[in-house]
Amino acid sequence: MKKTFTFDSVPSSPSDIKASTDPFETAAVVAAVLCNYKNDIQSTIEMLDILKGPDSVSQYEIQFLRDRLRGKEYKPYSFFKGASPANGYTPLMPLTVDVEDSPYSYTSENYATLYLRSSGADSPRGIRLRKKPSTGEWFLTEQFLLSDIRIPVQEDPWS
Repeated sequence: MKKTFTFDSVPSSPSDIKASTDPFETAAVVAAVLCNYKNDIQSTIEMLDILKGPDSVSQYEIQFLRDRLRGKEYKPYSFFKGASPANGYTPLMPLTVDVEDSPYSYTSENYATLYLRSSGADSPRGIRLRKKPSTGEWFLTEQFLLSDIRIPVQEDPWS
């Protein structure tokens, strides 16, 4: 199954975030929130904290974000329509992202791994989510979106 989500803008504050009973929507919001990192690191962490539900963003995760996005803030934009290495990963507006499952997305009860495709990578990237049974809401457990991708053409000395 594939679902498409559209955002008029990048979420920029915790008030822009709410829990969802749709795991596909939660995955799409995670990608959109990561786009805010270059604008406001602290607000991004606060939004991810909401998306993690009863868990909190750990110091390890904060360090991971810093390590993976420093100088490469374009990575999360690569999941949105229109973004490509040729245009510096500048997506079309409004922001549109596809979220997909696979035959192996639901191997454990109350857990799902959903996938987004980056225009800078050859294989989809996963987001692991956990359902809170008492509310039916889905929350972020882990995201695997920030591995390296092809660098923007304008930054590539070999292009």
